Amino acid sequence: MSKSPLSIVRFRLIFLICWLVMAIDQIMVLHFFGLSWQSAIIDSAISNTLLLAASIFVMNTLRYYLPRGKQYINIFAICLFLSIIWLLITQALLNLTLGHIQGYKELLHQSLSIRFSISFLLLGCVTMISILWFNQLEQKEIEERKIDAEKLAKEAELFKLRQQLQPHFLFNSLNSINALIGTRPEEARKMVQQLSDFLRGTLKKEETQWVSLSEELQYLQLYLDIEKVRFGNRLKTESDIDEPALEFKLPALLLQPVVENAIKFGLYDTTGETLIQLFAKKEANNLVITVTNPFDPETSSPKQGTGFGLNSVQRRLFLLFARTDLLTTFAKENIFTTIVKIPQGKNYE
Repeated sequence: MSKSPLSIVRFRLIFLICWLVMAIDQIMVLHFFGLSWQSAIIDSAISNTLLLAASIFVMNTLRYYLPRGKQYINIFAICLFLSIIWLLITQALLNLTLGHIQGYKELLHQSLSIRFSISFLLLGCVTMISILWFNQLEQKEIEERKIDAEKLAKEAELFKLRQQLQPHFLFNSLNSINALIGTRPEEARKMVQQLSDFLRGTLKKEETQWVSLSEELQYLQLYLDIEKVRFGNRLKTESDIDEPALEFKLPALLLQPVVENAIKFGLYDTTGETLIQLFAKKEANNLVITVTNPFDPETSSPKQGTGFGLNSVQRRLFLLFARTDLLTTFAKENIFTTIVKIPQGKNYE
């Protein structure tokens, strides 16, 4: 069972202090009724040691067997049974050790009903406290398992999202290489090398969830180099990165689907040269990345969520930050803009 060691230490310490106070009170009461200090201490030590043993038995039983529903009646019966057994054993031991003292047997006999009531009450209190305590620990363990399960599910979905992005790009690249082999073999070899470097970088980045913007841009450049071989002079790129933003963190492999979406709408539905622009800056405690591309309003209608790429980015951001406002898109005239915000100050893995 999942436990907090510090909490258990405190619980045991409070429990023992309460028991010590109760034993001292019993000594003082017995002395008040005429017993010597020595006899009162012996009586209290025997009574409370046995009662403590019964309480520990109850706690250890409840540690592995928590009652449910009607089973609470069984716990009541156990407390009653233990109180009777405790009383019989205590009476026998006290008679054996202190019975020779004048007037003690009479005092013991008169106090049996009170001793029984106190023992039953104390065992009942210990039982209820233990049930509440171990129920709390059980709930804590269930909550921790639930959190772990949700974390594993989230990590699995994040991994799946990242894996789904690669086949589409890989197939396009292989088709381009196949087309270049016959007409431009040098460019085909260059593209194979670039694709190899790109995929090697992908495998390395699968080992970590977070990278600096500087690392992500290096990886993105490999992707753009491959795309420039595919599209030739039609694809132009510009970037404007604030120096402080380079050390900011973001989820690994996040920018490729954003830029791929820009290339898709910028090149597939337009003719002539296409300029893809990327801007990154520090804004408050966020890394803000903006990607723009031209599009033809007559043949293309880009909007948020168009295509798997932007959907996957938005889903990843939600899984990591539990926010839906971190990716926004809008179109103005013939320019489509995608803005991604990455909050900083998290515990990056």
